[in-house]
Amino acid sequence: MLLLLIKYLYSLFHMTFPSVFTYTSTRMMLSAITSLIITIFFGPLFIKKLYVMKVGQKIRTKESCPLLAELHEKKKDTPTMGGILILFSMIISLILWMDLSNIFTVILLITTLWLGLVGALDDYLKLKHKNSKGLPSKLKFLLQIIFAVFIAIYLLWPVGEKIAKKEFLTNKLAKEHIVKAKTTNISKGINISSKEYFSRLYIPFYKKPIVFKGVWIFFIFILMVFVITGTSNAVNLTDGLDGLAAGCLVMVAVSLGLFAFLSNHIQMARYLNIIYLENSSEIAIYLFAIAGACLGFLWYNGFPAQIFMGDTGSLALGGVIGVSAILLRREVLLAIVGGIFVAEALSVILQVLSYKYRNKKRIFLCSPLHHHFEYKGWPETKVVLRFWIIGLLLAIIGVASLKFQ
Repeated sequence: MLLLLIKYLYSLFHMTFPSVFTYTSTRMMLSAITSLIITIFFGPLFIKKLYVMKVGQKIRTKESCPLLAELHEKKKDTPTMGGILILFSMIISLILWMDLSNIFTVILLITTLWLGLVGALDDYLKLKHKNSKGLPSKLKFLLQIIFAVFIAIYLLWPVGEKIAKKEFLTNKLAKEHIVKAKTTNISKGINISSKEYFSRLYIPFYKKPIVFKGVWIFFIFILMVFVITGTSNAVNLTDGLDGLAAGCLVMVAVSLGLFAFLSNHIQMARYLNIIYLENSSEIAIYLFAIAGACLGFLWYNGFPAQIFMGDTGSLALGGVIGVSAILLRREVLLAIVGGIFVAEALSVILQVLSYKYRNKKRIFLCSPLHHHFEYKGWPETKVVLRFWIIGLLLAIIGVASLKFQ
């Protein structure tokens, strides 16, 4: 909104503002600071309100997981739905520091609202009915699939160009990294359409993209749907210990945000031999808003937690991370920097398959993976800290792929 205001005041009164506020790096930092301060400042009021409303967290029963119920007994009735505070601070940052006329901004905002509402409805039903498990799992998954399919169709088949009457609702063009001409100092770029861009897959540590054509485009479609729904649910599964999901999200958001920032910088894109994606700076700004909001949330969510994000936060934050990776064509990179989320999701899948097809035999003492280590006697704080260390290492490996390719 600030960019639109500056443009409007300049066209109307020819007023000038410091150009520093139009720089991507400045807006990234201000976005993170804004969401961080909002989350910390409104945290106590929000927690107090949730206590009054008796919006308490449910824990597993002694019948299903006796040891886990004993370990997490103190977490009972801790306020949940803290994701509302996280998403609120992110949206305020979006309104203040992002270009509201950019399609990336629109997509990320819709992702936040849609999956945030799905998660909020799930949390609400759990809290309203004591014995309820929230939204039926099939319905919740269906709502995620519907959204993911919509995003995939829009990106691969640019219907927006046909139905949109205003320019800012059309798909943007992606440009290949700038290659200098041999005989001149003039930089030349190769323009590619959005459909061509989204039919490519960029692999970390490998220079050339994998291009899918013809019927193979369907693979990209399936991949997009899988990444959005998979990341959303993986973050949700990781949100089981104080500060675990929020801390891991900070590292993943900053890593992807760095890629988005560099992809919008012509000289850096040329130097690093990566694609130059016009306006990817808006993605970077929102990812840094996520990092700031999650850091602020950790102020109250660190052990012992005063509040949990609930499905309201985890489903939306995971979805935004997944959509951002798709817009940047960095799905494989997401699997690396978000390795903790992948491991948590795989542990649940393997546990269910083993129980079902191996005569009720379990691979892990308890799933998701973080509970397995609790069963082995690790204190909760040690599990979280070690998962953070692994997450940081994976983030460093992901960022290192910029040079080692």
